[in-house]
Amino acid sequence: MISVSGKHWEEEKFNKRLIEKIKLEYKFNDLISYQILSKKFNNEEIYSLKNDVDVSNPFFNKTDFKKAIKILDNSIINNENICIIGDYDVDGCISTSLLVKFLKKINARHFYYIPNRFTDGYGSTLKLIKKLCLKKPNLIIMVDNGSTSNDAIDYLNKNNIKSIIIDHHEINKPYPKSDTIINPKKDNNNKEASLLCATTLTYFFIDILINKTKSSFKLSDFLIYVLLATICDVMPLRKINKIIANNAMKNFKLKNNPAINFIFDQHHLKKKISVEDLGFLIGPIINAGGRLNHSNYGVELLSSNNLEIIKDRCIKLIKLNDMRKRIEQNILQEIDFEKIKNQNKNVIIYYKRNINEGLIGIIAARLKDYFNKPSIVITTSNSLLKASGRSTATYNIGKLIKSLVDSKIIEKGGGHNMAAGFTIKKNNIKLLDYFIQKDYSKKNSSKSNLVKYDIELSLSAINGKFINNLNKLGPFGNLNFLPTVLIKNVKIIKFSIINNKHISAIIKPEIGKSVKTICFNCLNTEIGDQLLNYKKKINIVAQIHENIWNNKKSVQLNIKDIIL
Repeated sequence: MISVSGKHWEEEKFNKRLIEKIKLEYKFNDLISYQILSKKFNNEEIYSLKNDVDVSNPFFNKTDFKKAIKILDNSIINNENICIIGDYDVDGCISTSLLVKFLKKINARHFYYIPNRFTDGYGSTLKLIKKLCLKKPNLIIMVDNGSTSNDAIDYLNKNNIKSIIIDHHEINKPYPKSDTIINPKKDNNNKEASLLCATTLTYFFIDILINKTKSSFKLSDFLIYVLLATICDVMPLRKINKIIANNAMKNFKLKNNPAINFIFDQHHLKKKISVEDLGFLIGPIINAGGRLNHSNYGVELLSSNNLEIIKDRCIKLIKLNDMRKRIEQNILQEIDFEKIKNQNKNVIIYYKRNINEGLIGIIAARLKDYFNKPSIVITTSNSLLKASGRSTATYNIGKLIKSLVDSKIIEKGGGHNMAAGFTIKKNNIKLLDYFIQKDYSKKNSSKSNLVKYDIELSLSAINGKFINNLNKLGPFGNLNFLPTVLIKNVKIIKFSIINNKHISAIIKPEIGKSVKTICFNCLNTEIGDQLLNYKKKINIVAQIHENIWNNKKSVQLNIKDIIL
């Protein structure tokens, strides 16, 4: 079936014998059984659908962790000066905050630094390290960065300053000669651990350290921050991450977290926190500081125990995020989406001078969502250009950047499966475009517009019992997406435009109750145009979502596509 957006939708085919076996063995319904097969859940994931599974630390006996613990423990015992360098995004801020909170708790000497993306650039550069060495650190811990900081590490070694790297980005050989590197992508020795963001690695690192030092630091109180970083870094909500998500959501109490509580109050929200709140409300607010020249605000908010500081940083970050939204909207209005569409490229590469470089990642994400294609946005930055990319589930942009560095097409860069950043010379943009389009074509079949839905349902089948079964599969996120369903022969009886970009619509089957739907960022698209022309019966492809507002539950369909 061809959709209005040009996608070819087909129903996912499953082995009926396996479906029946899962249903019989685990007493699951069709939907859950389908999802277990579709997402290739392992035994632990299947078990967790019906049972509580506690978060356990898989790194207690890992060499890199043991070595890093020994180094930091000795520094603490010897009252050495410990420096933490984090990234300016959510993952880097939270990783840094967790270490800061722990070191505060045990009264260890420490200071931290979050690079300013405009003046310092990304990560632990040689220039930054030289500046921080003026504060005479004995140990530098790099979190959510450091995997490409070879020159900086060499400088530290020459000056007898110890270093630990805790990171999850792609790492190239020769590896930095740090005292120890905690990075699951090093030697590709742990595929499951490669699903983890830097915050999760830091969390488990501190967990071992607490065990070693017999500290009373209550790490589990901050599991919600681990989930926040996981979501904002678009890591898969599978395996360890899914167990973390289940535990974080189950045990989180809003009243016990002043920062999130205050953000909720400022937005007049009175409800249980959801994964969507973390990804679309909390995360962007924390990120706003790094995007708009106040990189320390996130760590100051998350690491402080002072209520006045927490409130002050919350208010400032919310204002910065509102400013970010306005700037973002102005940039998007200047983009010729039709021109980009007519170019018909597999990977979107958009270059424009003088875009706020703190927002190029967001713009790349918007282009990716709009075209359903990997997207890269490039802008001017001093003598070189800066770029940020966001990808789809089928194309690893982190590995792409690694190969571009190796090929000398870009100057430097790094990333992971879904996101990356790099610097490039202007005269290399055409070469970059050629290389990426060729690489994508090689790794993706000509059927890249072929997409699958999970099951066909009637609108009347989506009831309270259905939602309860659906929720067993959550929390939902990257690689644990909400099931995609086909619903035929519905009519749009009412619609409204939200924030000049989303469309909300009420749909009704021939027989039965009407249901509320939402289609995000679809105004002035083929899908949006069809929704506004509600005279015909249509077939929708949608994800089923439980909407909770003012503690009232209702079913909402998130429309992904329309088939006439």
